[in-house]
Amino acid sequence: MINGVTMKVNIDRYILNTLKEDITSEDVSANAVMPEDKQGKADLICKQDGIICGLDIFRRTFELLDDTSRFDAKVKDGDRVKKGDLLGVIYGDIKAILSGERTALNYLQRMSGIATITREYMDELEGYSTTLLDTRKTTPNMRPFEKYAVTVGGATNHRYNLSDGVLLKDNHIGAAGSITKAVELARAYAPFVRKIEVETETLDQVKEAVEAGAEIIMLDNMDNDTMKKAVELINGRAQTECSGNVTKERLKEIAEIGVDFVSCGALTHSAPIMDVSLKNLIPTE
Repeated sequence: MINGVTMKVNIDRYILNTLKEDITSEDVSANAVMPEDKQGKADLICKQDGIICGLDIFRRTFELLDDTSRFDAKVKDGDRVKKGDLLGVIYGDIKAILSGERTALNYLQRMSGIATITREYMDELEGYSTTLLDTRKTTPNMRPFEKYAVTVGGATNHRYNLSDGVLLKDNHIGAAGSITKAVELARAYAPFVRKIEVETETLDQVKEAVEAGAEIIMLDNMDNDTMKKAVELINGRAQTECSGNVTKERLKEIAEIGVDFVSCGALTHSAPIMDVSLKNLIPTE
């Protein structure tokens, strides 16, 4: 569940902007068939098996359009749901239900799809100590929703944005001149409480990152044999993160190598939506 204060302070503006995108002046169709205010209700129906996520966002979308709106949820975020399940009932002004339907469902479908694929990836890591992470490869203006969905699916968020941590990738290293220089500059600039992570692609770079004092070393696009050698070379002197070309099929192999973290952009950039629908809209007065 998303905290109420968090919703009002950080999330409402995202939802309102999305509603404004869909309703530039009026909802012509809704106003045509419903010229007067009238209360009604509609069923939220699951049309595909998966992990439900985003119910608070679904509810809040209608509340922002209609302060009489009420959502009676039959499930909670993180629950496994099946095709045909009644997920909840939305009550409120019929025009608001009609106007908010697409926006509310877009959020719910996208977030549920991410939670579902994340849970599938997490199942592959059951019994291993490796932590599954997301990335910043998120849909523009959807990051808070997508990052939340990843946690509902059971994985862990990597840094939220560029202000959230020091990650020195290939272009940062190129700009500084070397891994050693980039780490030196980052340590002098960043607050002491921030860990420094360095992206590496070769064993020579791994060795330099360790000697430079990086706290986390990313093993980027390495094959399993090279990654195993890198973990042995680091030998506990830094935490390790595998990144690049991470598929569900590779997860067990990667975990068996003994990396601490594995980050996967596919959790957000390639997750299919989960099919849910708003049906059976009827007046209640």
